[in-house]
Amino acid sequence: MANPRPLSPHLQVYRWQVQMATSIFHRATGIILALGLLLIVAALLGLISGPGHWACISQFAAAWYGKAFLFLWTWAFTYHLVNGLKFLWLDGGKGFAKPTFIRNGWLAIVVSLVLAVVVFAIALSKGA
Repeated sequence: MANPRPLSPHLQVYRWQVQMATSIFHRATGIILALGLLLIVAALLGLISGPGHWACISQFAAAWYGKAFLFLWTWAFTYHLVNGLKFLWLDGGKGFAKPTFIRNGWLAIVVSLVLAVVVFAIALSKGA
């Protein structure tokens, strides 16, 4: 008795919307933040281990791939923060109207990108 239809809807059934993207991004950025925390711990261990170990961490951070990782981690942090604030707003019972919900999804993405660029620009201007 094979049933060719899926038992529950799959992603192919749904049309992509900003609400789906923000939910997926929120989960993904939480995972990225947890993995990035391991690298922060490694950097702190390198710092207390001496100048040789710290030089290795500094070289990673100064390379293009290190800066790219740091920018993406910064964006993950700002997105998770802004989207978390959006969820707190929703928990308060506000913003459930469909146009407002869609607008707030796009707003979370745009504001998080702007914040990440500003934070990263300030860090680079200070010589970090």
